[in-house]
Amino acid sequence: MAVIHAMKIVTAKAVTLVKNNLEFNELELELKEYAKEHKVPIIFDEGLSFLEAIIRTKRPINILEIGTAIGYSAIRMARASGSNVYSIERDLNMYNLAIENIKRAGLDNKIHIIFKDALLAFDDVKDIKFDLIFIDAAKAQYHKFFDLYTPLLNENGVVVCDNMLFHGLVEDKDNIENYSRSVRGLIRKLNEFHESLLNNSDYDTAIYDIGDGMSISVKK
Repeated sequence: MAVIHAMKIVTAKAVTLVKNNLEFNELELELKEYAKEHKVPIIFDEGLSFLEAIIRTKRPINILEIGTAIGYSAIRMARASGSNVYSIERDLNMYNLAIENIKRAGLDNKIHIIFKDALLAFDDVKDIKFDLIFIDAAKAQYHKFFDLYTPLLNENGVVVCDNMLFHGLVEDKDNIENYSRSVRGLIRKLNEFHESLLNNSDYDTAIYDIGDGMSISVKK
């Protein structure tokens, strides 16, 4: 397993063992199939293994998720350790689907969905302290999300970001000119975010080639 800007290393064997132990109930399998059929981006199994391993180790009381989509990852995170999950979603269709799916999962008492653009939702969660923040939304806004919500992170809290390698395009620097202007702009912003995380003296950060690229930043 490759590590980008290696700082703290999780072995490939450890990640594989967690992946092999993943189990899905009927609803979760249905959500995975729905996401595939309707092209809804949800976390890869490898990334989910990584995220759930962190959650089970950290045992967070409160989790903030930026980007609910259909509620798949919120359901998995709540089940991983019984955490309270506060999740922000700006798309009305995704919000409604997430509400329905979370009720079906019997987790509407643990998962709280906020229908709002994440850049405008700070006041909705400002009085809550979080042990873990999971960012899986508009990639171009990752840096803004990080800066906006990390003041709510407890000491030794963790920030996990998905899609950090953007289907391998972030590392494909030799062919960047072959992509559209919008994709080039997104790649540039993700690279800038990488460097910002790795140079942030308030956090220990590593970026892993797991799933679509996962980063973990631990608050010092």
